Amino acid sequence: MTAPLQGIKVIDWTQVQSGPSCTQMLAWLGADVIKIERVGVGDPTRDELLDKPGLDGIYFLQLNCNKRSIELNAKTPEGKEILTKLIKSADIFVENLHPGAADELGFSWDDVHKMNPRCIYGTIKGFNEDSPYANVKAFEPVAQCAGGAAATTGWWDGEYNVPTQSGAALGDSNTGMHLLIGLLAALLQRDKTGEGCYVQQSMQDAVLNLCRIKLRDQLILDNIGVLTHLPEYPDEKFGKTVPRAGNVEGGQVLGWCYKCKGWETDPNAYVYIVLQNEAKAFAEACTALGKPEWATDPKFNTPAARQKVKPEIWKGVEEYTITRTKEEVVDILGKAGVPCGPVLGMDEIAKDQSLYKCGTLVEVDQPKRGKFVTIGCPPKLSSFTPEVKPAPLLGADTDAVLKEIGYTDADIAKFRADHVVCK
Repeated sequence: MTAPLQGIKVIDWTQVQSGPSCTQMLAWLGADVIKIERVGVGDPTRDELLDKPGLDGIYFLQLNCNKRSIELNAKTPEGKEILTKLIKSADIFVENLHPGAADELGFSWDDVHKMNPRCIYGTIKGFNEDSPYANVKAFEPVAQCAGGAAATTGWWDGEYNVPTQSGAALGDSNTGMHLLIGLLAALLQRDKTGEGCYVQQSMQDAVLNLCRIKLRDQLILDNIGVLTHLPEYPDEKFGKTVPRAGNVEGGQVLGWCYKCKGWETDPNAYVYIVLQNEAKAFAEACTALGKPEWATDPKFNTPAARQKVKPEIWKGVEEYTITRTKEEVVDILGKAGVPCGPVLGMDEIAKDQSLYKCGTLVEVDQPKRGKFVTIGCPPKLSSFTPEVKPAPLLGADTDAVLKEIGYTDADIAKFRADHVVCK
């Protein structure tokens, strides 16, 4: 049960979601993550979307478990000295400040590399350095829009035909996971070279990486002028760019989200069903759905034919699903080998005991607050199970961290008096 990153020290100069999601994963995998926070203020999410006044918000808690916190004013000479000492003792330094902020304070890649050639420098910015938007401050929806997700998400007609961002954090946590991959690769590279490297991850790139099938669609559209798997085909004319596609599966198979029994009062009484292309699999699905005649009808029994009558198929399948609960539909179709799944609301997910059993959902006992539920480490390792610990109180580890890099009680008292660290 040895932690994969045991012995790795990380200086975490990140805030909100994209950076903290990355560094929390490093902490879960065993790294010692020291979070640098503004004196008296801390990470902005400590005070956002509060459910209990006077306590750290759940937003902060869910992104900063297993870390240590030090309050530090890195704009002061003493604060810069402290941060420099921390970097000299670190394996990884991560920042997601606004463009140019770390550089202005003397902690650019070149600066950090001179301080500690073995230190890996991880940075998150909205856009790449060569982008015309390089100096734009990016938030979650900005990244989703610039990375192609919003333009291709949502309904394709009517008043709701507008660019739509996903409820998933494609711009923030997704970027953090992309940076994580780069940092872990850099650690392996350092084992061979003895030297740290610069790992830059833009939010635009991270979103675009998840939209590669939409780039695929653009190339197809450029070549043949239509996208047969989208709901617009064959009745509507395609323009020059990939349109929004509602709930289609995204590939050549026919996937859609269907109403189930109770949809009038339950916003999540829906099920997603995929009709596969293979003749045998399609025939089995038709039988399970009470439409065995579709398997032999030329109007339905080939993938190309089905693409031309999608609305008719959607209507026919929903005639079946709307008379059954989503659980009944999944049980019946699942046994018939049909790819399908229920639409689960967050209230249902939060009560799913199987997710607690495997560690996907974890109940954490947070100082001052009491218990709260968070999402645990998604990868499951047979040789290591992370213990999800509470998020740090603001500045709780300041003294301990400073002593570890050589400062005395008298030094710390002076830092406090000069507002270099917490009061």
